[in-house]
Amino acid sequence: MTIALVAHDAKKELMVQFCIAYRSILASHRLIATGTTGRLVSEATGLDVQRFMPGEHGGDQQIAARIACDEVDMLLFFRDPITAKPGEPNEMNLLRLCDVHNIPVATNIATAEVLIHGLEHGDLDWRTILNP
Repeated sequence: MTIALVAHDAKKELMVQFCIAYRSILASHRLIATGTTGRLVSEATGLDVQRFMPGEHGGDQQIAARIACDEVDMLLFFRDPITAKPGEPNEMNLLRLCDVHNIPVATNIATAEVLIHGLEHGDLDWRTILNP
């Protein structure tokens, strides 16, 4: 499965720690990410992460395009709900596309852990049936 990783600045370290903790599960999947998040995760875990531009330079839009083309099976988007972001309309578009294309999405670590455990146990295998 292809898993997209996106994290606001205040949540990047949390994303790194999450990926370290679940490295063994993530290692058997294709990972894509916005630029800085992908670099940090790759450096900390040794995982192969395809990186796009940083989010503020259009990386989130590049991932949105992959979602629209059914090339993403899960989105882990660690959002900072406290600080307003100039790119918030793009983020809402990203989440809307996940809804349109039935992409499981986590916007915080609690939901990400539920999804990653579901992935580990085969609960998301229906994605491979829809998108062989």
